[in-house]
Amino acid sequence: MMKSTIKDVALEANVSTATVSRVLNESGFVSEEIKQRVYLAIKKLNYQPNAIARSLKQDKTNTIGVVIPDITNMYYMTIAKGIEDTVQEKGYNLIFCSSNENPQKEKNLLQLLVEQRVDAIVLATAGSNEEKVKEICQSGLPVVLVDRTFEVEGQELDSVTENNFESTYELTRFLINQGHQSIGVVNGLLNVSTGRERYDGFRKAMQEYGLEIDTKYIFNGSFTQEDGIKAVDYFLNFPRKPTAILSFNNEMTFGVLLELTRKGYSVPEDMVVASYGDLEAAKLLKSSGIISLVHKPYEMGERTGNILLKRLNQEEGPFTEIFQPELVVSK
Repeated sequence: MMKSTIKDVALEANVSTATVSRVLNESGFVSEEIKQRVYLAIKKLNYQPNAIARSLKQDKTNTIGVVIPDITNMYYMTIAKGIEDTVQEKGYNLIFCSSNENPQKEKNLLQLLVEQRVDAIVLATAGSNEEKVKEICQSGLPVVLVDRTFEVEGQELDSVTENNFESTYELTRFLINQGHQSIGVVNGLLNVSTGRERYDGFRKAMQEYGLEIDTKYIFNGSFTQEDGIKAVDYFLNFPRKPTAILSFNNEMTFGVLLELTRKGYSVPEDMVVASYGDLEAAKLLKSSGIISLVHKPYEMGERTGNILLKRLNQEEGPFTEIFQPELVVSK
C-alpha cells in the first residue's frame, strides 16, 4: 500500500496543501468546518506527517537526545525520568542512547543526534569526546553534562553533578573511624571524572590518617556488576583479607553483595561494605549494615531539565549544580 502524502490529504478534503499544513501546524486561521474535513481525510488515509520535513521548516524537532553510559543502571534511568517529567510539560520528548562506556560509540551517537536535528543534548560521558562536544556547542546546539564532566577549551559547559571528591573522602573517613585500615577498593573508570574524583577522595582520607595505600587492595573496574563480582574473588584470595570493601558505584556494589553472599559471607558481620550510591536491592537484606552515599538522581534529572528549558529559551549560562549525597548506614 502506498504511503499517503499531504497532497492526497488535500485532494480528499478538497482544500489546498497550504491549508492542510496550517491545520497540522496549528498556524494561521482555518475554520472549524475545514479543520474537520482535513482531520477526517487524515484519518481515512492514515496519513503520517513527515517529522523531518516539518523540523526543517520550523528549525525545531521538540526532541532532546540523552546519551548515558549504561541504560540498565537505574541511577541513570532515574535521572532520565526526572529530565523527561520536566521537559515533557513543555512539549519535548527524549531520545535515549547508551554508549556502553565506549567513547567511540558515544562519539557516533552524538553525531547521529546532531543529524537527527535534536534541539539539545544531555551527556553522561564515557570520556575522550571533548573535541566533539566543543564542535557541537560551537554549532549552537545546547549540551548539558550530567553526573560526569570534562573541560573544553574556550567553552563553559552547563553541568549537573555530585560532589564526588568530598563525599568519598567523608565515606572513607567513616570507615577509618570504625577501625578499618585494610580497605579493599573497587575502583571505577579513571578516564571519567567520577572515577578520578572518587579515588582522589579516598586517597586524601587515607593520607590524612597516615595510612599507606597498598595498591594490591585496589581493584580497577569499569562501573559494572561483573567488576564487583571479580573484585570480591580477587580480595578473598589474599591471606590477609580486607576488613571492608569500598565500592565506587551502585552496580559494582551489587556485584560485591552477590558474590559475598555466594561465598557464604555475612554483611557486615564477616565483611563491611561501603558504597558510593545506594541500592534498592539492599532493602531486601535483613540488617545489611551497608554504608552508602545516597544519590538524588530524580532531583538531578529535574535540575537538568530546567537547565535545558532555560537554554532552549535562549537564556545565557553557564548553569551548574552540584548535589551532595547523604551518608547513610542501612538498618
